[in-house]
This record gives sequence, C-alpha cells and structure tokens, in this order.
Amino acid sequence: MKNMKNLLLIGGTMGVGKTTVCQSLKKELPNSVFLDGDWCWDADPFRVTEETKKMVIDNICHLLNNFIHCSAYNTILFCWVMHQQGIIDSILQKLDTSGCAVKCISLMVNKENLRKRIETDIRKGIRNKEVLERSIQRVPLYRDLNTIKIDTNQKTVQEISSEIKCLL
Repeated sequence: MKNMKNLLLIGGTMGVGKTTVCQSLKKELPNSVFLDGDWCWDADPFRVTEETKKMVIDNICHLLNNFIHCSAYNTILFCWVMHQQGIIDSILQKLDTSGCAVKCISLMVNKENLRKRIETDIRKGIRNKEVLERSIQRVPLYRDLNTIKIDTNQKTVQEISSEIKCLL
C-alpha cells in the first residue's frame, strides 16, 4: 500500500510567522517540500484583480499537485494568508488529495504581539509600514475558519513547529 502523504496548509495574517515556521518544519520533517503562496504572485506592481486572483490559485494548485504526485516528498508544506474559508476551499477542490492526510492550520496571534513582530520586520526593512494595519485588521477573521488553531503568542518557532508535528 502506498504511504499517505501529509499536506499542511498553514494560514495566518501577515507577520504571524508562517514562512519561518514552514522553513523550520521543512528541515525537521524528512522528505518535505515547502511552497509559500507569495512566491506564486510576486509582481510589481502588485495588482489584485479577478484575473490575478484566478492566476495565483492556478499557480499554487499546479505546484502543489506536482509535489503531491512526486514520490520524493512525504510532506508538502504550504503557507499563505488564507483569511477566508473560500480561499482554502478553492485550493483544496483543485488538489488531488486522495493519498494525503490534509491538515488546515491557522497560526493565531494577538494584536499586541503581531504589532511587535511587524514593527521588528519594518525596522529590518523586510516589510513596509502599510502592512501593519491591514494585518491587524485580519486577525479576527481566522477565528471563524474551519482550521486547527495554533496560538503563537509567547512561543518560539521551535515550540510552534513541535505543536504542528504532533498533528501528523
């Protein structure tokens, strides 16, 4: 019998630590591969239209399906903002998950910790200040999603990664 693959969709508001956690998990989990949804829509100028939203979902699903069908990988890690259930559903319905254990996870953070993280990123030049208010506004949206919630407040990347590994 073919081994089940793990497909982890990890969402959270901008600055919560999705990419950092996935990079950690990629190193810790054998035969894993990581896709950040932002890599599928890195444009200048960045335009949000019906056409570009369709394109990014197609790009993401094409890559994820390739990873799912590749025998080299046992765990596929995907992260993106995914602040609406419709985004998660639109991705999942285009994936061949028949051989996968799928876990949809939201990394949760309170506004104070998020503000500290993003302000640190702004000082480092990683993010611009416009991201801060948009990200804070999205925090409450994750409570209503059909996902496993992981509290990231006052936790290290290693502690968050360990909690996610316990789900496998």
